Amino acid sequence: MTIRNLDALFQPRRVVVVGASDRPGSVGATVWRNLHGTFQGELFAVNPRRPALGAPVVATVEELPAPPDLAVICTPPATVPELIGRLGARGCRAAVVITAGLDAGLKQAMLQAARPHTLRILGPNCIGMLVPHLGLNASFAHASAAPGNIAFVSQSGALVTAVLDWANDRGIGFSHFVSLGEHADVDFGDMLDYLGSDARTRAILMYVESVTAPRKFMSAARAAARNKPVVLVKAGRSAQGARAACSHTGALAGSDEVFDAAISRAGMLRVHTLHQLFLAAEILARFRDNRSERLLVLTNGGGAGVMAADAAAHMGVELATLHETTVRRLDEVLPGNWSRANPVDIIGDAPAQRYVEALRILREDRDSAILFVQAPTAIVPSDEIAQALLPMAAERPPRVLGCWLGSGAVAAARQRFRAAGIPDFATPEEAVRAFSFLRQYHRHQAELLETPPAPPGIGLDLPAIQALVQRVLAEGREWLSEPEAKQLLALAGIPVTPVRCVPPEPEAAAAAAEALGYPVVLKILSPDITHKSDVGGVRLNLHDAAEVRSAASAMLQCVAQRRPGARLEGFAVQPMVQRRHAHELIVGATIDPLFGPVILFGAGGTAVEVLGDRAVALPPLNVALAEALIERTRVARLLRGWRDVPPAHRPSIHAALLAVAQLLADVPEIAELDINPLVVDAQGAVALDARVRVSAHRPGGAAHFAIRPYPQELIEVLPWDGGVITLRPIRPEDEAQHLAFLERVDPEDIRLRIFYSRRSIEHSELARLTQIDYDREMAFIATRPRPDGDGEETLGVVRGICDPDNDSAEYGILVRSDLKGRGLGRILMDKLIRYLRAHGTRRIVGQVLRENAGMLALVARLGFAIRPHPDDPDLRVVELPLQGQPPTR
Repeated sequence: MTIRNLDALFQPRRVVVVGASDRPGSVGATVWRNLHGTFQGELFAVNPRRPALGAPVVATVEELPAPPDLAVICTPPATVPELIGRLGARGCRAAVVITAGLDAGLKQAMLQAARPHTLRILGPNCIGMLVPHLGLNASFAHASAAPGNIAFVSQSGALVTAVLDWANDRGIGFSHFVSLGEHADVDFGDMLDYLGSDARTRAILMYVESVTAPRKFMSAARAAARNKPVVLVKAGRSAQGARAACSHTGALAGSDEVFDAAISRAGMLRVHTLHQLFLAAEILARFRDNRSERLLVLTNGGGAGVMAADAAAHMGVELATLHETTVRRLDEVLPGNWSRANPVDIIGDAPAQRYVEALRILREDRDSAILFVQAPTAIVPSDEIAQALLPMAAERPPRVLGCWLGSGAVAAARQRFRAAGIPDFATPEEAVRAFSFLRQYHRHQAELLETPPAPPGIGLDLPAIQALVQRVLAEGREWLSEPEAKQLLALAGIPVTPVRCVPPEPEAAAAAAEALGYPVVLKILSPDITHKSDVGGVRLNLHDAAEVRSAASAMLQCVAQRRPGARLEGFAVQPMVQRRHAHELIVGATIDPLFGPVILFGAGGTAVEVLGDRAVALPPLNVALAEALIERTRVARLLRGWRDVPPAHRPSIHAALLAVAQLLADVPEIAELDINPLVVDAQGAVALDARVRVSAHRPGGAAHFAIRPYPQELIEVLPWDGGVITLRPIRPEDEAQHLAFLERVDPEDIRLRIFYSRRSIEHSELARLTQIDYDREMAFIATRPRPDGDGEETLGVVRGICDPDNDSAEYGILVRSDLKGRGLGRILMDKLIRYLRAHGTRRIVGQVLRENAGMLALVARLGFAIRPHPDDPDLRVVELPLQGQPPTR
């Protein structure tokens, strides 16, 4: 992941158009026309014909009067690689390659020509890009974009021009408008990194057709989504996942559901139309701080209120119930025929003061957002109502959504609301849908803050599991038999039913049933039959030996007729699990070709495909993420219990999901896994059947997770101060412990480290300190057991934040004030330096107050160079090269 030289692409001072032309209708002429007269920097052209273009034109790149920051290339495909090399040698650091038709060889040659100069390439085969606040329209789009604070990035060139036209018609402005084209170099991950820290961009909108480098994409997306809303439309909601597969979960590989799971885990929001894209941008840019789950509707029209209520019911948005006190207070200010319910209809003849009084009362429900819907009347101008409501409607944090029905009669009111930062929607349905996007966004943000461990520390006999898997692979098999699959689950800590395997003889099956006790289940054992029930290979609830013998004989005949070539290894006999009020669930795992290991949960049984009640998630998981996965299914409502049916035992479901996540992390050979059914009731869960496929290609494992799990391998125990301390990466679960640590650091020590004193620290900031993306940042804490034996305490923390290029990492360190002078700071710094060196980071840097003599002495002993800050005499810049240097120990 890299943002290197993207400033040359998006903030150029000098731009050259290579292939600029005066030929009407040509790409070179269109690009030149779009740039000439609007770009605020210097503009040059390269064309051997030297046409008169109203600006300097030279025949070759070498003749340019100054090195350009950005080149826009509009020349034939075969010329592009050589031009890139010559531009790089001339000092150019970025190029927009408009040219289409570069085959794989030419694209590779282009990238190779750019590499020695770290010249960044947007495209090829792209419309180009626009940066409106610079007047930069380096594209052949038919129109310019207005300045604004939304960035739009698209893979589709045609869509770029369509969205530009649509946005201009609605007065929507942009900070950046970018066509990625074939994204040979600059891709979505790079754009998310750049725009995520761009001060002019308040929200990022994307049109996505495909994603490459998924871990890079996920890491960049998670970083950007922490700073600002990221909303996308994903094309290709196709039926890839409906292909035939040997396991129920395996059919999900490559499916749109997996992409949805990745988006939610990254804290982004996915919508399905371009119109919804801008609805989401409107509410997230103006209303993101509102955390309400319910909606109050205030309107002057009963029909508009019904439309809002219908939309809420359809989209799963809860309308708040009016409290009796609220109804009584509204009775005092509203006419007797008001609705007396939510939606609150204050009647069409309402003067401005009636709106004000009703809104003042509804505002007291602090847990609900308020949708204000007004239809114009002849009683009072809408603009007068807007002006009267503004003092309350514009309060922060935001509470009110606006919906002015109509056009010309409400235009001034709508503009007044929008100028005050109040979200505005054309219809009640649009407003309710936008509010539903907001709730979904906040749920995804909560998932973004979860960084669970992998493995999660539950019981797993890894050596025994690996021995089992290697034995199966050594025998040339991929599918485990049912007894082997159940053995694997049991070794992972998942309860299973006991099973006895016997030869394919009815008498042997009856003898096994007698030993287990009735009733029993009889299943065929065959390496060639994955779904046993499809061939009559399962019989349930057999009560005596005669029934078992009869069922076994019938099963052999049925299998012989339906699968005459199948190899029969025998029968599996197991107790019949009979639990009143039990639920049949499915828990599974597969390897997605893009995002790697994926976990499935849903309603199970033989009708699993028909029911289609399932949800997927990316590992690693913790209990909170496992619960969120369960709640995305319809069966979750049944698991809560109803009437005389008690709630299902959720912890046992969580344990099964966490065990599967651990298997995916620790056993990379696992390619597919189905537990179906996992039977659960109020007492717990048990796996009745399982299928497991393994592969010698090792497609799984934590290394293939799209989200890097907790790096447990970095934990170490060291002697210190007459005892031992544990050095480990920080975890989300450390939030309370970290707060207690910060409360034991003197304000003066905090000032010396972060340059200002703090009286308190908010939960949101604590979350950012403890819930980190281990691909981008590392924080090591030193801990020891608490003196009272109740858990552990944090003694110090060191943090390194890498830039997207992994060129440098900025460090920060803090040691508990009562523990200074005992060498803990050096131990922490040594840990960070060793990690960053192994991580490939080139250098570690920091800024230290000149008066912080202790820190300056420490870094000097560690070999840091120390120099004055170029702009602040009170600061010192410290730097330590990491690559090619000896270890600090």
